[in-house]
Amino acid sequence: MSAMFRSLGLFNYRLWFGGALVSNTGTWMQSTAQDWIVLTHLTDHDATAVGITMALQFAPPILLVPVTGLIADRFDRRRMLMLTQGVMGLLGLALGILVLTDIATLWMVWGFALLLGTANAIDAPIRQSFVSELVPPTHLSNAVSLNSASFNGARLIGPAVAGVLIATVGSGWVFIINAGSFLAVLTSLTFIRTAQLQLKPKVSRAKGQIREGFRYVRARPDLMVIFVMIFIIGTFGLNFPIFTSTMASVEFGVDASGFGLLSSCIAVGSLAGALLSARRERPRMRILVLASLSFGVTCTVAALMPTYWSFAAVLVTVGLSSITLMTTANGTVQLSAAPEMRGRVMALYMAIFTGGTPLGAPIVGWVANTFGPRYAIGVAAAAGFAAASIAIAWLIRSQHLRVARVAESRFRFSVSHDGDGVAPLATK
Repeated sequence: MSAMFRSLGLFNYRLWFGGALVSNTGTWMQSTAQDWIVLTHLTDHDATAVGITMALQFAPPILLVPVTGLIADRFDRRRMLMLTQGVMGLLGLALGILVLTDIATLWMVWGFALLLGTANAIDAPIRQSFVSELVPPTHLSNAVSLNSASFNGARLIGPAVAGVLIATVGSGWVFIINAGSFLAVLTSLTFIRTAQLQLKPKVSRAKGQIREGFRYVRARPDLMVIFVMIFIIGTFGLNFPIFTSTMASVEFGVDASGFGLLSSCIAVGSLAGALLSARRERPRMRILVLASLSFGVTCTVAALMPTYWSFAAVLVTVGLSSITLMTTANGTVQLSAAPEMRGRVMALYMAIFTGGTPLGAPIVGWVANTFGPRYAIGVAAAAGFAAASIAIAWLIRSQHLRVARVAESRFRFSVSHDGDGVAPLATK
């Protein structure tokens, strides 16, 4: 099996990958339907309402971060995933029934968004950490990248299918189908070979374990700079539902199918970026910096596109740069965190990554309402440039970044480590 797909040679990971792909497809279908009914059925194209929906869904990771990581480190991750995935499936089923019976209101959708966010806040660090139990350490970076490929393959299929289903049978059935998709991941978790899991020692109950996770991250400046970058871009840059829904409905006047296609265009680039990341042996800081810069540039270009199809084409590059950034950051954090701290570190990472949305999404929605969706995308571009600037400043100050001209059109970037030689950072 090629280096890109080497983790799929392992039975447990292959089974997990297949179940997650089906479940993620359903999740993206529900996300598309949820944003569309809020924008077009429950409000009069109110982007701020979409932002509030996103904020409610992503607020719990911040509020629950003191305990979610400890849950991932202390309890059996496979059993906990079966519980959280089952709860999210039931929530999708209940919301689908409310929509089909025409009972759903904006307040109800907001309530379900909050409940779903709570379940996902517990699920996310467990799910991220569980990957390290499915594969040996030598395959972890590859497995993380393939997870992103699964997520974005679903992102490619889900919104497009949801757009067609919304237009033909209505949004309610999309929620019902999503509820059924959770059976796939529950089945995979049931039949995983537990004897082949790379089990990590569980943390015993003791005082100060929550504070220990915060202290561990605070003492790691390399993790801190990544967390700051992810917070900026996650808060102001990755509000894709607001960008695509408002550009589709307000700027270009297309229907739900057109909205779903824009989300799929982002997913095409994201899938390509995840597969390219899977080829790399290890994530590197230089890739993180270049991906942040690329995200800023591609968002700037997208905001300037005059037609629906030119905008859709540029969204592919936005997806490529954003997933390269996220996959590299995720892999770096997982590989560098101590195994006994991984759950708490990933809980902090996920809280920072998704927790900025309650702040950023309403702001970006307000910008889209007040100044237009193109200015909202401009906010995302600024976030990419700001994150890259912070990383470069840290590299110059802490890692002694240097730039040397080695040819007329080639430069060599390097960092020194406490004065003991120079390690190459990037070459072009």
